[in-house]
Amino acid sequence: MEVQAIKQRFGIIGNSSLLVRSIDIARQVAPTDLTVLITGESGTGKEVFPQIIHQLSARKHGPYIAVNCGAIPEGTIDSELFGHEKGSFTGAMEARKGYFEEVNGGTIFLDEVGELPLSTQVRLLRVLESGEFLKVGSSKVLKTNVRLVAATNVNLETAIHQGQFREDLFYRLNSVPIIVPPLRERKDDIFLLFRKFSVDFAEKYRMPVIELSDDARLILENYRWPGNVRQLKNITEQISIIEQNRRISAEILRRYLPEGSFNELPILYKGESKETTFSERDLLYKVLFDMKKDIHDLKKIVADILQDDKRPITFNEPQDHFFGQDDELQVSIHPAEKAIPIAKDLQEDFDDTIQDSEIIEESLSLQKKEIDMIRKALEKYNGKRKNAARELGISERTLYRKIKEYDIN
Repeated sequence: MEVQAIKQRFGIIGNSSLLVRSIDIARQVAPTDLTVLITGESGTGKEVFPQIIHQLSARKHGPYIAVNCGAIPEGTIDSELFGHEKGSFTGAMEARKGYFEEVNGGTIFLDEVGELPLSTQVRLLRVLESGEFLKVGSSKVLKTNVRLVAATNVNLETAIHQGQFREDLFYRLNSVPIIVPPLRERKDDIFLLFRKFSVDFAEKYRMPVIELSDDARLILENYRWPGNVRQLKNITEQISIIEQNRRISAEILRRYLPEGSFNELPILYKGESKETTFSERDLLYKVLFDMKKDIHDLKKIVADILQDDKRPITFNEPQDHFFGQDDELQVSIHPAEKAIPIAKDLQEDFDDTIQDSEIIEESLSLQKKEIDMIRKALEKYNGKRKNAARELGISERTLYRKIKEYDIN
């Protein structure tokens, strides 16, 4: 079955290449009995992929069950999965089959598998390796033939380092990984999903379909959607029920979007943390320090040329632009009577500028502020110099030189 046919059959909306890739992996692995681990943020729709795998497999006529591991108390999870014998614990009035016994010959989907207790993980590992398990309170080994598909929204590798998940179980589950992309990485699909949900709710509640203005659509597509598809669906339903005006403006839409998740928009907002933003004073210091560095570089060039040629220099005319950090400095040799002490004059002008703009705050220094801003930018972008340089408004080459100069780790 082709990917497009699968999307139509299971009601999947979206044309993102990341989403299509995930569906295609599920299609290819379905005919096998390999264990599949589905990862992705909460609300991305991970639960549809085990259904695709089951329906396209040879087990499609067998039983299928979905188990939310996070919703079952730790004290009863073993009994739910593997069953128990009569009298094995308080309240066990009769023997009971577990899910692995009931779904023999079919597919079992363990959602939120990262929430399993370590003792249950040991039992699950044995099932995956040999197909054998023990009921709670029994010493009789039972066999089962099930296809296991697991899903989680937590980073299992991090959980392994924290001692919360078994490494051997992780590799056994992760035979075939499927990564479901978050909604913010499927921007072109956001409006398609909104339109589908709005039509569905209009039919359900027997009311006109809501529509978005151009500004509202821009906000919708650039919002981060921390709750992913589930959040988008819930907000669409709220608007469909509450708003009398069926034409939704940007102002109306903002009322339904929680504050603090607009950092995909091309603006700086007041809610950003101090660790990742730069104040106007910081920017002023950066500009002044860059000017001082330019002056220092210019003086060095002037000194080198005068030492080599023993002749004065001037700038080529016309001088109708300010030189930046990476602009090429154009100089030419002129007769002594036309030479001007450009480096000295510029240094004096710069010193006057620094004095005029000095802020009375003893703990502040230009060098320290620049080091702090560089560190903030690098931390914000996880050490990626290209992005940090763009944030600081300087070239990557200049940033590399400053990192080396200040010995910033």
